Amino acid sequence: MQNIKSVLATVVALEGSSYRRPGVRMLIQNNGKTFGAVSGGCVEKEVQLQAQSVLTSGVSKVMTYDGRLRLGCEGVIYILIEPVNITQDLKTQFETVFRERLTFESESFYTKQEGTNSAYGTQFKLSGKTYPLRDDFFVSNKLETFTYSFNPLFQLYLFGAEHDTVCLCQAAAFLGWQVTVVVAPDEAKTKAFFKGAHEFITPTFDQLDVSSIDNQTAVILLTHSFNKDVQYLLALAATLPAYFGILGPKHRRERVLEKALEYKPELSIDFLEQIHGPAGINIGAESAPEIAVSILAEILSVIRNQKPVQLREKSGRIHD
Repeated sequence: MQNIKSVLATVVALEGSSYRRPGVRMLIQNNGKTFGAVSGGCVEKEVQLQAQSVLTSGVSKVMTYDGRLRLGCEGVIYILIEPVNITQDLKTQFETVFRERLTFESESFYTKQEGTNSAYGTQFKLSGKTYPLRDDFFVSNKLETFTYSFNPLFQLYLFGAEHDTVCLCQAAAFLGWQVTVVVAPDEAKTKAFFKGAHEFITPTFDQLDVSSIDNQTAVILLTHSFNKDVQYLLALAATLPAYFGILGPKHRRERVLEKALEYKPELSIDFLEQIHGPAGINIGAESAPEIAVSILAEILSVIRNQKPVQLREKSGRIHD
């Protein structure tokens, strides 16, 4: 693995509109493997071709892709392709910010001109220190700067062990979310049952650790047990995630909240009003996989502050 060379492709600027926005990245290795994407699939082959010269020479370059001529899109994207050398120190810092769910920034230096330039490159700001992606990088004030802020990886906590949890777990993992499945100790299930789960835990209600549930987290109660939903709700009373949903009809949600208030009358209004129940948007979903689509669509609409509407009814661009 030490002999594998890699380059990083980053969309650093956009004129007009495009499938993806600046900040998306793709890693290309000299063994043919790639990770990530900079478009819906139409640009990647050319990026891989352009990356070969950077893999060989070790000199950064900027390429452009004019979607107006090739795809009928309305924009031109500028892609910085640069060699990558992840030191052990940088690797350790990345592991720390990921584990502790910290935000961090990157700064990419480039010009809107196709061609190579040894001054092009990216540095990351982690925990108050700056780490370039290669040893010989230096910042040039003659170049344009693209700054991007990284939030902690979005995570989904699923409480329950039934088939809808399985479908939600797999679909959310495909979105790139980090999924934690929480199951009561009396359930005869293992992590292997939940494809895509990052973590599988079986704490008692009073031992549930909620310290990692933050504003980059969605929580859904789908135990199919009224009593378990109430107890999990009480255990989560001190949290304010980005999204909180309960599976089931409205009257069940009201019963769960009423019972929770009986046990803990001091539950905050902010906590109770954040709860979406029934979880999901109205797309006529019936099966567990369809319900998973409905719920994930609602989560995305909430965290992106969007009102669900058919795109043909939306005025202006798809991406505001």
